[in-house]
Amino acid sequence: MVSRFKGLLSKKTKGIGIELTPERVNVARLKKKGQGFQLMTLASAEVPEGIFQEGQILDSAGMAQIIQSLLAESKIKAKYVATAIPGGRDTVTRIIPVPAELDDRELREMVLNQEAGLYLPFPREEADVDYQKLGFFVDEDGIEKVQVLLVATRKEVTDTYVSTFQQAGLAIDVLEISSFSLIRTIREQLRQFTPQEAAAIVDIEYENTEISIVVDGVPQFSRTVPIGTYQVQTALSRAMNLPPTRNTELLQGMTVPVTPMDSIGAVPKMGGTNPGTAAMLRILGELADELRRSIDFYLNQGDNLEVAQLLLAGPGGSIGQLDEFFSQRLSLPASQVDPISAMALQVDQDIAVAQRSGLGVVLGLGLREAW
Repeated sequence: MVSRFKGLLSKKTKGIGIELTPERVNVARLKKKGQGFQLMTLASAEVPEGIFQEGQILDSAGMAQIIQSLLAESKIKAKYVATAIPGGRDTVTRIIPVPAELDDRELREMVLNQEAGLYLPFPREEADVDYQKLGFFVDEDGIEKVQVLLVATRKEVTDTYVSTFQQAGLAIDVLEISSFSLIRTIREQLRQFTPQEAAAIVDIEYENTEISIVVDGVPQFSRTVPIGTYQVQTALSRAMNLPPTRNTELLQGMTVPVTPMDSIGAVPKMGGTNPGTAAMLRILGELADELRRSIDFYLNQGDNLEVAQLLLAGPGGSIGQLDEFFSQRLSLPASQVDPISAMALQVDQDIAVAQRSGLGVVLGLGLREAW
């Protein structure tokens, strides 16, 4: 039975989008304007260490205080919020086939009480589950089936989110996985790909990178790897003998040197690079290797479509020439996502290009609450 995990099937209401990350709380309020949307408010506040880690709120009262203060400073009054849980060990997204002849009640019973337990890495009774019917297809035995997108997270994580926002005086009416928020933001950009092409969305966040392989706007494969901007920044600081810091703004001004390959897939030559650049390249090279493994795993799962392009998003997506670096390492076209341009969003405030790639999730949440 669906508990408090809401997302794919939630109705729209007027509110705000709030993204929680280990580094920052981001808030977006959007308004419909003509055929598009206008960004009314965009605000952000730092999150101290020990408040949020690995997709979980560790200090509910502390996080609630940050949210309340940010809304007060931004003069935002709202009752409802759309928020998201980052992908990781406490979340599951899977596409499963079920018989097409099932009515809605039978489908619900099968998905929630029979099929869900087969795909969860934690006990079914500890999970909040939701699902969405997708398209029909005929399997290799000639039997018509329907694809269902299954989404689940641990109840303890869901409950902590609900409690935190209640303490902040807000009610959650949309709770989804962060990759869905990002997909919503760049859906127009994803329409450039045909239903026979897959795109790999690479969301480089603070602690992790979430890899989502998407076909026709639907995630077919998701994987989270423990490499993010924090790991890149830490390697850079150590190599340059700088004090450790949680602030990763230094990376926004960095550019990845792209040098000729010895051969396809080889590591770029790093002769002449300074220790900081070499350290950064090493971590980004590890991330490129994880991307390659993820794409290969997806392709080896049967009749999957070739990946046509990498789309780089998240705070780490703004690192200069990162698209060229990954394109060279993986022999795949790559581009850096600008969520504001992707949405054709009307904005009154000046938002630096380097900051834009990190807005994909919060803007997608804001879309759910646009008024």
